[in-house]
Amino acid sequence: MPKKSWFVLIAAVVLTVTVVAVGGGGTLWYWLLALRSSSQTSWPTPKPSEVTIPFELANKHVMLKVTVNKSRPLWFVLDTGDKFAIIDLDRAKELGLALRGEISVAGAGAQLDTGAFVKDSTFSLPGFAGFSQPLTLAIHLKKLAPRFGQDFDGIIGSEFIKQFVLELDYQARVIKLHDQDKFVYSGPGESVPSHLNHMGHLTFEAEVTSIGSGPIRGEFVLDIGSSGSLTLHSPFVAEHHLPGPNVKTIKGGSAGAGGETTGQLGRVSEFKMGKFKLSNVITLFSEDKAGALASPTIQGSVGEEVLSKFKIFLDYRHDHIILETNATFAEAFDRASSGLRIEAEGKDYRTFRITEVLENSPGSEAGLQKNDIINAIDERPASELTLTNLGELFERPVSYRLTVGRGGQILTVTLTPRNLV
Repeated sequence: MPKKSWFVLIAAVVLTVTVVAVGGGGTLWYWLLALRSSSQTSWPTPKPSEVTIPFELANKHVMLKVTVNKSRPLWFVLDTGDKFAIIDLDRAKELGLALRGEISVAGAGAQLDTGAFVKDSTFSLPGFAGFSQPLTLAIHLKKLAPRFGQDFDGIIGSEFIKQFVLELDYQARVIKLHDQDKFVYSGPGESVPSHLNHMGHLTFEAEVTSIGSGPIRGEFVLDIGSSGSLTLHSPFVAEHHLPGPNVKTIKGGSAGAGGETTGQLGRVSEFKMGKFKLSNVITLFSEDKAGALASPTIQGSVGEEVLSKFKIFLDYRHDHIILETNATFAEAFDRASSGLRIEAEGKDYRTFRITEVLENSPGSEAGLQKNDIINAIDERPASELTLTNLGELFERPVSYRLTVGRGGQILTVTLTPRNLV
């Protein structure tokens, strides 16, 4: 749901959001059904044959510009791990949206957060004339903005996606919305059966082969709200004794709407989706005891580092996804890592603070420390970069000369990212 790579170290910002409970009187499902019923009349979805909407990738997350009740443009993440349209609680208050009741929400981690229901408010997509859909929930999301390196105002998920056949093209940086009644696919891709589970998450069957053992089938979430590659849930990891003996791993984890998750980062020998086989896939083997990654009903999730190798068609009405490989499909999972977790601060998100340094990593070997501020890279001022730029740079196995602020000192260090698993 909203989870990679701000966590330049290894991780995914997982945006998975699950409604847990509701306070203020009444039951959760009463509120949800009442909201949905009251807003149905405002859901007439236009039926153009095709609408093309550009997106930006912020640390490997699909970000769309939307407006809320004719507001200024806001940034929402498109997330197949989410069901309802969600807005940041502080942003909702700033815009004067009507909020009702109180809810608790959980994400990938074990933490619970509180929020509210949104009434009588809609979001629209610039460039899609006549379209609007209701906002349902308001929760605390602004805390994730430093990990994206830009404003992060909300999430849209399956309630939006299921109105169309949604075509996601990572290379062209566009989504295309097709009329479900008229869409006919013709191309080299393969149709993979899928379905929406009771949480509104898109799942499909796939096959994992760990190093030194045979294939294991399971049910996986297709999670474009995750910036990682493959994540295996802790019950599945424990049941099959993964990652297996003699598999090199390092500390791994992610952070998102539900707090921090923990695990070991390593590789599996093969991951198979339909007919498509991917080798030596970087994998997070979860160790969580609670939260989404501790669920025994799902074996794992697949994120951007795998999904971006495809053009993807999401057809919820007909219970299938279509996967069509792109030019990056044959590229190995061999990105380097700095061993640093970096967040972006300040009004323009151009102050880059190191918030974690992995032991025995390029970052620790360079002498970098928590709370160091990166001022320049190879004499290029950090103010000319974005957090996404930093993530892309530090995935290359080349040496960089960093100018770093530490307290009142200015230091110069050499950082050489490398493959850690």
